[in-house]
Amino acid sequence: MATKKHEVIIYSTSTCPWCTVAKNFLKENHIEFTEKNVGSDRKAAEEMIEKSGQMGVPVIDIDGEIIIGFDKSRIEQLLGLN
Repeated sequence: MATKKHEVIIYSTSTCPWCTVAKNFLKENHIEFTEKNVGSDRKAAEEMIEKSGQMGVPVIDIDGEIIIGFDKSRIEQLLGLN
């Protein structure tokens, strides 16, 4: 069974525990994602703020849908995991 390929971007920092939880969740479910570290990449930080209006991390972009924080049920819903 082929699963739909999702475009997933996670905006995070290296010191954010919820970012680690979110990344581990995606890895455990074999979801490929692009990580953008907003702590070291100013352009990524500006992009995240423009998309979400937020400065806190994690911000997760799944196919253009923005999730603020680790909202497991919303992530599962958007990725078709439930």
